[in-house]
Amino acid sequence: MARRVALVTDSTSVDRAMADALDVVVVPLQVVIGARSYDEGSAASPETVAAALKEWSPVSTSRPAPEVFLRAYEAAAENGAEAVLSVHLSGEVSGTYESAELAAKGASVPVRVVDSRQIGMGTGFAVRAAVEALDAGAGVDDAAEVARRRAVGTSALFYVDTLEYLRRGGRVGAAAALVGSALAVKPLLKVEDGRIVPLEKVRTSGRALSRLEELAVVAAGDEPVDIAVSHLANPDRAETLAERLRSRVLKLDELVVNQVGAVIGAHVGPGMLAVVVSPHL
Repeated sequence: MARRVALVTDSTSVDRAMADALDVVVVPLQVVIGARSYDEGSAASPETVAAALKEWSPVSTSRPAPEVFLRAYEAAAENGAEAVLSVHLSGEVSGTYESAELAAKGASVPVRVVDSRQIGMGTGFAVRAAVEALDAGAGVDDAAEVARRRAVGTSALFYVDTLEYLRRGGRVGAAAALVGSALAVKPLLKVEDGRIVPLEKVRTSGRALSRLEELAVVAAGDEPVDIAVSHLANPDRAETLAERLRSRVLKLDELVVNQVGAVIGAHVGPGMLAVVVSPHL
């Protein structure tokens, strides 16, 4: 039986398997490699993007057009939805939220659009919390508030081998102060109020990953949490970090290990490792 409130998100937030499990609609962002544009989740895989970045091929990304969101909203209405909840990555790093808001104005059913102020699984956990709320009988406004609160309480920390890819894409924000010394340090960054900001500078990758682990354990505290360890072309270190967190986080509910999608991958570059700590509401 279809939900009375349909949930729409974007391809940076959940992968195909998670979308199917949650029964949510995913609107893809685009990845441009060279002169060709692809929908995220189709021919442009994370591995393809990582290879292109390593070869210094031009890689960029773009948001979905409002018309694409409007088609998703109208399809949901045709399938019986009385309203739509649309939850997306931070409007500070992408125009996706803006496109969704523009589309909502022309939809035939009410559409509530939420800027998660997060990226990757930081948004993904908010989407899942909203789905659980809807399945428990919440209306669109209450489910939107659940998504917002889950995202606000979530900590997203990450390590990159170099800030060059973030600098190229204009997503580095305040972390630009680190660019001059990028070759001498391994940067740790975090998502703060929707922006990517510098957290610490560490001299070696080994020390950076140890510090990432410590920060994740502190963020988890002693309350029930879900954690995602995400990477781009760095699976061994991701699994190692996940195992360490399994043994150290006191009240770990779910731990997801995944590779980021092509869009986020295009901006962080190969070697990226992230930890998203999302306390239960």
